[in-house]
Amino acid sequence: MKVFINKRIPEIGMRMLEEAGLEVIIPKEDDLKQEEWLKYCQNADMILNVGQNKYEKDFFEQCPNIKAIALYSVGFDLINIDEANKRKIPVGNTPDVLSKATSDVAFLLMQTVARRASYYFEKVKSGNWGSFDPLQELGQELYGKTLGIFGLGRIGFEMAEKCKKAFDMNIIYHNRNRNEEAENTLGAKYASFDDLVKRSDVLSIHANFTDEETDLFNASVFRKMKPDSIFINTARGGFHNQKDLYNALIEKEIWGAGLDVTNPEPIEDHDPILELSNVCILPHIGSATVEARNGMAKLAAENLIAFSKGEKMPHCANPEVYD
Repeated sequence: MKVFINKRIPEIGMRMLEEAGLEVIIPKEDDLKQEEWLKYCQNADMILNVGQNKYEKDFFEQCPNIKAIALYSVGFDLINIDEANKRKIPVGNTPDVLSKATSDVAFLLMQTVARRASYYFEKVKSGNWGSFDPLQELGQELYGKTLGIFGLGRIGFEMAEKCKKAFDMNIIYHNRNRNEEAENTLGAKYASFDDLVKRSDVLSIHANFTDEETDLFNASVFRKMKPDSIFINTARGGFHNQKDLYNALIEKEIWGAGLDVTNPEPIEDHDPILELSNVCILPHIGSATVEARNGMAKLAAENLIAFSKGEKMPHCANPEVYD
């Protein structure tokens, strides 16, 4: 079977696919145009997708030969799962292996924003160290404050645990289901969405994104947050309305923001939010560690190898496809 991979993944995954006897097709170009990417897909049996390619109804109609898709990500919001299910196409993802790495970035952003670290680093780089000023651009401490988690799954739990151990923060969360492990081990308290927004000193998003949640964090939500609160998003940029976030920051409705994902993504060069001293923005590096990326490659390869043997994908985002 032919596997199309649009970008090279770590060697562990490549080796697994080749040793399993699969024919691996990788383009020489790093960033394919849409029509070029589509041609490769049309000549493959399976896809290992790296990046932001979308799989909607028109894709499946143009590539009827595709039998399985493995994602090099834990999120699967770029795929129309209903359309994949109609065609009995399993979609694999890479859960668990990037939970620690992604929560590390959320934890990093929280501290960077709280102490305005990126702002001060830019001052040093520009030769503007400045003299001591007791009142200039002060940060804030996090000890004993309230962390609100929107989406307390694996990554959210890791973030909550770090904050509890490092700063003895109180944990509240909003989730589709109660997380008894977090309640028992971290003392986490379930909150309605409205209470989460109003009570959080730091509000961190860790949920799986769906179209229904587009711009969920908008002007009306930011107005309900504490004026000294910090907004963190390492999940998907679609969760927040970026213009509303910018306005909330300059109007001092919230205190700061740390983003590993933006809306749109990549962020536009002239976006005024980049000029704010109380903001830190990273280029979607949540899984950017050797350990996490190797783990993702391994899981993605395991999914395709299992499918090629007529077995169920061990890490399947749409297990109902096997019903």
